[in-house]
Amino acid sequence: MDSLTQVALGAAIGVATLGRRTKPWKAALVGALAGTVPDLDAFIDHGDPISNMTFHRAESHAFFYLTLIAPVLAWLAAMVFRDQQNFKRWWLAVWLALVTHPLLDYFTIYGTQLALPFTDTPFGLGSIFIIDLAYTIPLLVGVIVAISRARHQGLSWNKAGLILSSLYLCWSAYAQNHVAGIAEASLRERGFQADQILVTPSPFNTILWRVVAVSGTDYAQGFYSFFDDKPQIVFETHPRQTELLASLKDDWPTQRIVWFTHGFYKMSQRGDRIIITDLRMGQEPHYNFNFEVASDQSGTVTPIPPHRLSERPDLGAGLSWLWQRLKGNQISAPGL
Repeated sequence: MDSLTQVALGAAIGVATLGRRTKPWKAALVGALAGTVPDLDAFIDHGDPISNMTFHRAESHAFFYLTLIAPVLAWLAAMVFRDQQNFKRWWLAVWLALVTHPLLDYFTIYGTQLALPFTDTPFGLGSIFIIDLAYTIPLLVGVIVAISRARHQGLSWNKAGLILSSLYLCWSAYAQNHVAGIAEASLRERGFQADQILVTPSPFNTILWRVVAVSGTDYAQGFYSFFDDKPQIVFETHPRQTELLASLKDDWPTQRIVWFTHGFYKMSQRGDRIIITDLRMGQEPHYNFNFEVASDQSGTVTPIPPHRLSERPDLGAGLSWLWQRLKGNQISAPGL
């Protein structure tokens, strides 16, 4: 999730755990700082954009390593606030703020390597967009009230914020599962034999959902809004051009994206450049992660140092389409 949401969640966890033993602002501050710690790995340069993408949310987001550093950070907090007698409670608050960060990230689609060092599998449920104010606002309101009002009343507001945000996560998982069922039925009706189906929310909401179905050579994209007239998804089919992958089976950056995306990728060629694209983030024809990985000179494919392509879709047109499609209007996305 975005940094503001992680700060809000960490602060709310801190207040809920420590609010009766110390001033709520102290608990919120420590919780917010602990909730930020895992994302400090974004400042590490691993040498190329694919490594930076796939090593983000790795060790810094693993439950095992976060559990190891929790007592150290808790000890520092207890020392700063001269509250060593409540060290165990500080420890619990810091640990919860640390581990709920990657747990929340798991609900996004990016991929979080929660179980390192035991497995490097990037887990991602993908039931919530990386920015969703319906999740964030209850947390912010609860923390602000907890800091600014009488302790008993403030702690109740903070608790309510945590409950509401958690219920929203549960709703997102239910909605995703519901849309997955509609997607499977629509694909069967169309005769599209999908190897994998991905269901993710469109930006900033859990009403309009994007579905990607991948077969060996093609992928299909469709959208479903809970305000649509009928439970059916119209899909547009596109080639994956997986034949371009044949000459890159030993190229680590390319295969790293194949692995990281769980197979939700496409290949393409622009001029003499071969590109691999993560199909999970963005929508046709604009995606967040496109990488040049090879050059094709007269049929000879040569791997090159990966380069991320910057794409700037029309934000105004995209938001206008998002609002109209969310309301159930069957209109094509910009660029289709």
